[in-house]
Amino acid sequence: MEELKVGEVEYESAGEFLVEIKKEFGGGDKKLVKVAELKRIEQESRNMEEFIQDFKKVARGSGYEGHPLIEEFKKGINRAIRRKLIEAEIQPSSIKQWFSRAIALDRNWRESRREEERLRRKKENSRAPALRLNN
Repeated sequence: MEELKVGEVEYESAGEFLVEIKKEFGGGDKKLVKVAELKRIEQESRNMEEFIQDFKKVARGSGYEGHPLIEEFKKGINRAIRRKLIEAEIQPSSIKQWFSRAIALDRNWRESRREEERLRRKKENSRAPALRLNN
């Protein structure tokens, strides 16, 4: 209620707000709560395996399957991975394929970042002046 008074409400719609109230205070339709959670879940900094586990937990009981479930998954994953999957010559056709390919791309991306960081440190170290010992 305090958030409403100061105008800092984080809900995009009255329906989303009502779902949250029902979730907090009971009496809510569990399926409706699951759908709202499914529409809000995002990968953020989690690796893909972690995100998929959370996504599956939220999706369970939402009633979503097939194409609608894939659409919610696509909305939740990081933009770069989503773009690569959508631009692929052959797009995944099932949610399992989306999960599998997204995991592979996420792993490749994280490995690439580690390699770039390793090479950057190596380059910085090679520029550092060598220590000379005076005898």
